[in-house]
Amino acid sequence: MPFSALNDPALRSWIDLRPGSDFPIQNLPFGVLEHPEGHGPRLCVAIGDYALDLYALAQRGFFDEIDELEKGLPWVFRRGSLNHLLRLGRPAWRAVRQRVSELLRHDNPALRDDAAAVRECLLRQADVAMRRPVKPANYTDFYSSIEHATNVGTMFRDPANALLPNWRHLPIGYHGRTSSIVVSGTPIRRPHGQRKAPDEAAPTFGPARQLDFELEMAFVVGTGTALGSTVPVAEAESHIFGLALFNDWSARDLQSWEYVPLGPFLGKNFGSSLAPWVVTLDALEPFRVAGPAQEPQPLPYLQLAGLHNFDVQLEVALVPAGGPATAETRLSRTNFGLMYWNMAQQLAHHASNGCNLEVGDLYASGTISGPTSDSLGSLLEIAWRGTRPVQLPDGTERKFLLDGDTVIMRGFAEKGGVRIGFGEVRGTVLPAA
Repeated sequence: MPFSALNDPALRSWIDLRPGSDFPIQNLPFGVLEHPEGHGPRLCVAIGDYALDLYALAQRGFFDEIDELEKGLPWVFRRGSLNHLLRLGRPAWRAVRQRVSELLRHDNPALRDDAAAVRECLLRQADVAMRRPVKPANYTDFYSSIEHATNVGTMFRDPANALLPNWRHLPIGYHGRTSSIVVSGTPIRRPHGQRKAPDEAAPTFGPARQLDFELEMAFVVGTGTALGSTVPVAEAESHIFGLALFNDWSARDLQSWEYVPLGPFLGKNFGSSLAPWVVTLDALEPFRVAGPAQEPQPLPYLQLAGLHNFDVQLEVALVPAGGPATAETRLSRTNFGLMYWNMAQQLAHHASNGCNLEVGDLYASGTISGPTSDSLGSLLEIAWRGTRPVQLPDGTERKFLLDGDTVIMRGFAEKGGVRIGFGEVRGTVLPAA
């Protein structure tokens, strides 16, 4: 099957899909599951409501004819992260996805008609725990939404000069911490830190009072580089494996006190939540769109022709503390395609000084906000620094997150009857220790 055929809207699977499923045969995102019978972690692919166990498939010989996997079978699929598969290179990732697509096609009996193999290899997602999909050695968070940067600059600085002079010339970012990046569903404990309100004479230390979420997308590096080498912007996407939903939790009171002069620190590194499914860049090919016009024109090393943004619809919802799990209030709906700096520019700039890329590295987009009040990617903006509290159906209000609140983020791209979903990333706020 030619590679481009994997995105064909006419493709059908022998597995029944719920209407609006995030995971049709055209998607096939990768993840890592914990086997329900205690057999350890397994690499898997999502299809409908199921997770397809790639290690079990390999043990049964379904990948034997893939030359790119010959030296790694079957153990490359019995790992705690996708990193080992990624190190085999792009031809191997694509070969696995193509083989899985072939096995799941409605007219292919090889797996469909093997009842024992189906029982062993096809697990209900509801019955398995998911792990963090990659083990990042490095993490970078960008600041690439012009709407978000303008809103923050307006709130904290001069509305007439909301963007700093460098913002339109380069993708702003900072290096973060990887140990506190956790998989969706992991609770996030309210952090302690120093905070000082404008009307206070001196700082105090204690639990953050202004806990917030940030709606982001993260991309995963699949192909590394050597220290000292650079990545031309036109080749940057060849180093990207895929994307996942990302919530970069933030303690705004800690952040606003500490960030001058060196930037984010304890207000950011206490926790970030990563979705369990990584959607390949290949699966998103049909959803390329033009990004915002960049004025002034970037320097030559960041100039890029063609479509390098992606039309991914995003939303964030809140389940208030003490409420039933079904009591969701949607706080925002926006689109990843609005980002001023795209992933190729972010990666090319990141490597432009010779910084080496490592397989599994995570790069987060920064908060994704749109131009309207219902398309903002953080409570800081939605409640406008606490001056416009969000009214919830249970009669309570939110300026920032309370203990027990659950934040849920979802995303999908849809075109021609095909929906490529990202699942969800969720986290519940625990009280400070």
